[in-house]
Amino acid sequence: MTRLLCTLLFCLLAFQASAQEFTASVDRSRLNLGESLDLILESADATEFGKPDLTPLNELFDVLATRQVNRLTTLDGQARASTRWIVTIKPRHSGYVVVPPLRLGDSQSQPVSLHIVESSSQGTDEQMAPVFIDASLDHESVYVQAQSVLTLRIYHSVSLYDDSSLTPLEIADARVESLGEPRTYEQDIGGVRHGVIELRYAIFPQKSGQLTIPSQVFSATLADRSSRNGYTPFGPRPGKVTRVRSPEIPLTVKAKPAGYPADAPWLPARALSLAEAWSPEPGQVKVGDSLTRSLMLKADGLSSAQLPPLPATQVEGLRRYPDQPQLNNEASERGVIGSREEREALVAGKAGNLELPAVDVVWWNTHEDRLEHTSLPARTLNVAADPALSVEQPVETRPRGSSAVDVLLWPWQLSTVLLALTTLLGFGLWWHARSQPAVQRSAQVGPSPRTLLDDLKRACLANDSQATRQALDAWARQQPETLADMAARFAPLSEALDGLNGALYSEAGQHWQGKQLWQAIGELPAAEKTQDNGQDSGQLPPLYPR
Repeated sequence: MTRLLCTLLFCLLAFQASAQEFTASVDRSRLNLGESLDLILESADATEFGKPDLTPLNELFDVLATRQVNRLTTLDGQARASTRWIVTIKPRHSGYVVVPPLRLGDSQSQPVSLHIVESSSQGTDEQMAPVFIDASLDHESVYVQAQSVLTLRIYHSVSLYDDSSLTPLEIADARVESLGEPRTYEQDIGGVRHGVIELRYAIFPQKSGQLTIPSQVFSATLADRSSRNGYTPFGPRPGKVTRVRSPEIPLTVKAKPAGYPADAPWLPARALSLAEAWSPEPGQVKVGDSLTRSLMLKADGLSSAQLPPLPATQVEGLRRYPDQPQLNNEASERGVIGSREEREALVAGKAGNLELPAVDVVWWNTHEDRLEHTSLPARTLNVAADPALSVEQPVETRPRGSSAVDVLLWPWQLSTVLLALTTLLGFGLWWHARSQPAVQRSAQVGPSPRTLLDDLKRACLANDSQATRQALDAWARQQPETLADMAARFAPLSEALDGLNGALYSEAGQHWQGKQLWQAIGELPAAEKTQDNGQDSGQLPPLYPR
């Protein structure tokens, strides 16, 4: 039974691996009826020399052309061969159509869903023209700074030379972004096959009112192969130069709603998401540990430049070292998807429960036309004390209460006698030692204070943050007060320690200079000491002169 289960598990894993080696994708998932698209089949199995079975496509699609491309890529020093088949197909019906799974040997591709829309009929004059252009907007009315997608389609029923050009799209009081590279496909119009060049733009109006999308001019040379002199590659190109112009399109731009909060940045988007990630996961955190927090803000219908900075993590007892935000724009079927990622290193400075506040983003849902909030809940970091960094505190003795007056006096009398005897014994030993010759002092165990200070100086002047941290801890352990107490009473030392911690914990990779820390150590004033009976005991010279 165990052997049978292992065999079944091995077969299942082998089937999943083979399915991943043969994949199917399309260049676009939404198109008009009569248009063609490219179905891309790719196999990473170098031992498979056959061709995919395209028979299941005949029921819903017309297969227009097929071409094969062999690719060789290098990843991590290893060569990887793959074979790609580009199949040009044209759907026969409108609606939601599924490209069925296709087989290549023992492998099978996954199904792909398509949305086929009924195409609007073109005018008779345009259908008869060898080249014409069409323009459309996805919305006739949008809010200010919201996205509107302009689609330009250039149709040609004759061949064109590669000298075609299109005027750049420039709109006053609006920002324009191109949505990827132009697409090329075919569409059947009135029984005539047309080549289509599709370009898409994202338009962001900057003020409310009426906005006009200007017409675009496309010019190209029509290929004329029927010339008497024939075609010469280095001579003048025979053919007629044609220019077509797209129609002007009005766009209504609405002002920001009156109910939108005045203190919040204006974010009109189709969808918005907010997520966070931690590295490592904030489980048991100790004082001095570094955590990296990443906040990702993604908006469908806004560019990354429109996304505002997220609130900084300001928590007492938690030091923050932010990195530069990462901005990214991604083109989709519905326009631009902008994202903003902010990363920060957080270092706990004290033990206890540290409350991180909730992060809330206010935005306007353009799809449902309403105000919405997207937020991350508050989080509590449980920070434990680090025994290696803790300093032993003296135990406080509590005074006895009034009930202690009845305690017997003989323990105190006994301790007084013992103290007197030990005092006499110590005086006698001292008197005896005066008559003895001086003895050599034992060698000191471990590095001397002077050696530790020299190590600290070399590490600071070498700008080595890790070695400086180790030398600083070793030097501080031989001082009469803690490093935190010295930083609290001397501001230059506190600022220098902040710079050292920033170089140790931040991921920004800044170059730390240790000259400031060494100068602060040298200028550190001595701790104040109380004098007994108001007498000046005299001040010793510094142990480590600069």
